Amino acid sequence: MKFTAAQIAALLSGLVEGDENVSVSNVSKIEDGKPETISFLANVKYTPYIYETEASIVIVNKDFKPDKPVKTTLIRVDDAYSAFAKLLEVYQQYTGNKTGISSLAFFGQDTVYGDDLYAGPFACIGDRVKLGNNVKIYPQVYIGDDCQIGDDSILYPGARLYAGTVLGKSCVIHAGAVLGSDGFGFAPQSDNQYKKVPQIGQVILEDFVEIGANTTIDRATLGATVIRKGAKLDNLIQVAHNVEIGENTVMAAQTGISGSTKIGKSCMFGGQVGLAGHLTIANGVKLAAQSGVGTSIRKEDAVYMGSPAIPADEYKRIYMHTRRLDRLMDRVQQLEKQLSKIQGHNSEV
Repeated sequence: MKFTAAQIAALLSGLVEGDENVSVSNVSKIEDGKPETISFLANVKYTPYIYETEASIVIVNKDFKPDKPVKTTLIRVDDAYSAFAKLLEVYQQYTGNKTGISSLAFFGQDTVYGDDLYAGPFACIGDRVKLGNNVKIYPQVYIGDDCQIGDDSILYPGARLYAGTVLGKSCVIHAGAVLGSDGFGFAPQSDNQYKKVPQIGQVILEDFVEIGANTTIDRATLGATVIRKGAKLDNLIQVAHNVEIGENTVMAAQTGISGSTKIGKSCMFGGQVGLAGHLTIANGVKLAAQSGVGTSIRKEDAVYMGSPAIPADEYKRIYMHTRRLDRLMDRVQQLEKQLSKIQGHNSEV
């Protein structure tokens, strides 16, 4: 399907500069742009490519000022990156709008579903499951008994939802993610063995949550492990039992959250962050990659780095001193030699 510059500009509330009738049928990176594709320019370091790209249309910020003639048609918008993201969302809806129920999909007893359901081959849906409108369940997805899935949610191939898991509206669960597996609860015994503590809680995701591939979220021992509205979790993240993650918090890959830790809203965690259990992390906290957090952070909008994690400004000062350790050691050794000579001279006197 093709779209003209005029149609795209209307969708994005943008202004066309060039041929409003030029059409595109695909998207591209600006450095690899080809005819009949659309790209965008948001990062200034890619500016040289706009004079070379073969893309038929490029989305740019309204304040972009070219240094020389541009041969492509421009669409000027307030925020080129956000506008392109919106365009990709529309493109994905056109190309990935699957509907219909495969004859190889399995449904348990008393399961109900809304309009426009897609269920691919070998999807397995348990008893008493409730599925909203426009839900998409790709092949080999498992949905356990008594799960609930809200409107417009998507479960990609191989996702697993244990019994009782609840998804809100417009959630996205990527391939291989596991929601609702047992929390890591074992009681030590007098004979040095461990007795499993039954995990009878559930996992709840509120609206607009996205869970990356192969991420795991454990069910609560009692109550619920909760991921609040708008939170986004990358691939390969471990969320332990009874954790709560606040609204619009984002986490990069390989982060691990120990049990019963409460994380505020609008937090940002880099890759490989680790948090101990039973902590409280305030709203807006930012943790740099590989931070190891062993105590609660109660100051909102704080920035921490390192392991053990400390305030970023303090970490940077320590790091700069650490880089000068060799020179400091040389100075100490020189001072020791000088002191030794002075002490030797005084002893002779």
